Amino acid sequence: MYKLKETTKTTLASLQWLSFLFANTVVIPLSVGEAYQLSPIEISGSMARSFVFTGLACLMQALFGHRLPLMEGQTGLWWGVILSIASLGISSGKSIVEVGGSLSVGIMAGGAAIILFGTFGLHRMLKKWFTPIVMAVLLFLLASQLIDIFFAGMTGITSTGKVQGPVALLSVFLVIAVSILTIAGRGSLSNFSILIGIVIGWVAYVLLFGSAAKIVIPRFTDMTEMFVWGKPSFDFGILAAGVCTGLINTSNAVATFRAAEPVFNMSINDGAYRRSFIWSGIFTVFSGIFALVPYAPYTSSIGFLRTTRLYERAPFIIGAVLFAVLGCVPQVVSFFSTLPLSVGDAVLFVAYLQLFGSALGNIEGMRFNFKSIFRIALPTLVGLAIQATPSGSFADIPGFMHTILSNGMLVGIIIAVILENTIPWSRLET
Repeated sequence: MYKLKETTKTTLASLQWLSFLFANTVVIPLSVGEAYQLSPIEISGSMARSFVFTGLACLMQALFGHRLPLMEGQTGLWWGVILSIASLGISSGKSIVEVGGSLSVGIMAGGAAIILFGTFGLHRMLKKWFTPIVMAVLLFLLASQLIDIFFAGMTGITSTGKVQGPVALLSVFLVIAVSILTIAGRGSLSNFSILIGIVIGWVAYVLLFGSAAKIVIPRFTDMTEMFVWGKPSFDFGILAAGVCTGLINTSNAVATFRAAEPVFNMSINDGAYRRSFIWSGIFTVFSGIFALVPYAPYTSSIGFLRTTRLYERAPFIIGAVLFAVLGCVPQVVSFFSTLPLSVGDAVLFVAYLQLFGSALGNIEGMRFNFKSIFRIALPTLVGLAIQATPSGSFADIPGFMHTILSNGMLVGIIIAVILENTIPWSRLET
């Protein structure tokens, strides 16, 4: 009887992890595919690769990397940068294929940099650079950038800048419903509010507006296709942005491990950091080759662990294997690739509000005066100002500087790192 109970518990826990991996992955290839003007069959192939590589990344980290049940997923930082580079590239007159090919090379370069940092133990330097203030700035800017993207998608804003009223109303309803489930729901209702929102929204969209897209079953060649965004090309600005983003993206690992230590009642040693960086770097290189959003440990895993109290590795490993297998079934992948983008964006609009709370958590308890407030106000507000500036305004800036200076999130983080590591704020606070 005991074995049966343990088996049932492990099975249910594995299905919960599978649901968590799915809910955090399914929308990403849809939004990126639309930004890079991919065909339905190419988006379906990207969906399959996202499922397979996310499952494998989680498995490798759990077995050989940091060895903890923490989701290794496609990160919001890279997601935001990839979408913004697509927009900036088009506004500067470049073809989306040229931008995509350069971005693939930049992602691979960023992955190689992460591997080197992990191999030589340079994560200690990154831990020093990414202070709580820098992390707060990063999360504030990431939240604002992604929420802006989600808002545009959920309201169905057309190329002429007009909101699609009926689609927007459904999205508002989903935002309210998922928010209520998250805040007031108990147990499974709260735990799976994102998944519930996707199902309800998808059904409602089909009933109201018809199927969002025709089901296209990918072939094996579509699922394994390389450099879908464009043939590899060299753009120094995008390459530099890729390396910078790759290194900044390691802050996800730092933040996740710091939050995980009290959950697992353990201290995560340098070896775990190094192994985690190396595997994240390897899968980031693969991401450049197979046109995917790159990987890092998900800080949101901590909230999932605290809520479900599933601290064992076995269910996580089983869930990761199931997710990778799911990506190998063309019929399943093709079905999920028809998810309406407005529905996915509306649900994630609620999910990523938590980033704002994480940003506030990094500065909780800190005291600011009229001098020290500069350390967070300057980088955050400059970053927001750049994000609000039309991308075409940077068209006359040379290539390298154009890619960096036109990205408010990168500029804000760079300013925050410089301020934190050059000014003795502890003296100014008194």
